Amino acid sequence: MILEDSPIPLLVIAGPTAADKTAAAIEVAGAVGGEIVSADSMQIYRTMDIGTAKPTPQEQRQATFHLIDIVDPDEDYNVALFQQDAQQAIVDIHRRGLLPILCGGTGLYIQAVIEHFDFPPGPHDEQARQRLEEEAAELGTEKMHHRLSEVDPEAATRIEPQDLRRIVRALEVYELTGQPLSGQQCVDETAPVKYNILSYVLTCPRALLYERIERRVDEMMSRGWLAEVQRLRRAGYHRQMQSMQAIGYRHLLEYLEEGTDLGKTVAEIKRDIRQFAKRQLTWFRNRTNFDWLAWSDQQQWKKAAEQLTEAGRRLMAHS
Repeated sequence: MILEDSPIPLLVIAGPTAADKTAAAIEVAGAVGGEIVSADSMQIYRTMDIGTAKPTPQEQRQATFHLIDIVDPDEDYNVALFQQDAQQAIVDIHRRGLLPILCGGTGLYIQAVIEHFDFPPGPHDEQARQRLEEEAAELGTEKMHHRLSEVDPEAATRIEPQDLRRIVRALEVYELTGQPLSGQQCVDETAPVKYNILSYVLTCPRALLYERIERRVDEMMSRGWLAEVQRLRRAGYHRQMQSMQAIGYRHLLEYLEEGTDLGKTVAEIKRDIRQFAKRQLTWFRNRTNFDWLAWSDQQQWKKAAEQLTEAGRRLMAHS
């Protein structure tokens, strides 16, 4: 990939789910002339629209988005592929004289771009993988996730306790190399400076965030989230797929397949998204390269959006 000699301006808007990041990114894009690169590991999937809180058709008319709807739910996709795709999108946006805005809540995706992660190919052993899968069938996925947390706590914080495929892969790498998978996803210290970055976390008080999460889940259900999952199931997508491990999708698939109580299922979705948001906040809090913008009402959100817009203008002025 050919890059300009001068660093590319890049505005990063990160934060927990339901913190209104997308709306802020749209405001900035409209004010300074920018396009949005989505850093969301679930919005990449086509036909998974409601439960991933994908930008609505109206929002997509207000700003140009990249890296949403790029793979089908049965296709494999990972952070290394995202890094390549995001870099290409950022360079393309910059070459057209616009500001790239990296926006999302998947911390590893953001970190892979701004810290120049190097992803060496990991080893594979079919027998080791089969044995781990058999152990998971006997012990349960959550116990395997606990085992992973003992040998690779960083990977365990990123991998959902129900995501068996990724748990087994991380344990396989550890068994074969004696090194955690997270340790093999390292920062490439020799990489040239590619970006002039201003990075922000947009968030709100925990109680308000949880209230917004619960309200959003109710809105998703009223908009037809269950029907969306029914269509995905009829199309042949199942709980063992990476895409169907997304919070809410696996819960609703279980409801459809096992006849669990819908009210209890929705309550579990809300609980798990709250826990996910808590993990996101912890992840970003442990990084020092972000400025935090907190809001608790619409006026404060507007002020935060104005601060992000001013940051975008500063980046464009120095590009």
